Amino acid sequence: MFEFLIYLSVGILFVLAAFAAAFFLAPHRPGEKKLSPYECGEESVGTSWVQFNVRYYLIGLIFVIFDVEVIFLIPWALALKSLGAAAFVEMAVFIGVLLLGLAYAWRKGALEWI
Repeated sequence: MFEFLIYLSVGILFVLAAFAAAFFLAPHRPGEKKLSPYECGEESVGTSWVQFNVRYYLIGLIFVIFDVEVIFLIPWALALKSLGAAAFVEMAVFIGVLLLGLAYAWRKGALEWI
């Protein structure tokens, strides 16, 4: 347990050191040209700020959840012969819980585009 805390604290220190180095070493000279969006050499027309619908974020979140499910399914499928029936039941429960989540999202209308 103590080794885990050492690794965790060293990892957090590396991340904080990288953020601090980027903050202190980066040039801080904002200008009108630097703050404007890149438009492929064309002059900007209007504002570049666009508000996206929340449904896009919801679809992205659902995609990430089921993408992680596939990441867990691939090694399980490759080792299924040697794992036995208990691993099959465990994965069936895992898939069942995720399918319940999908059914809930579908029923709440999270998957409708229009």
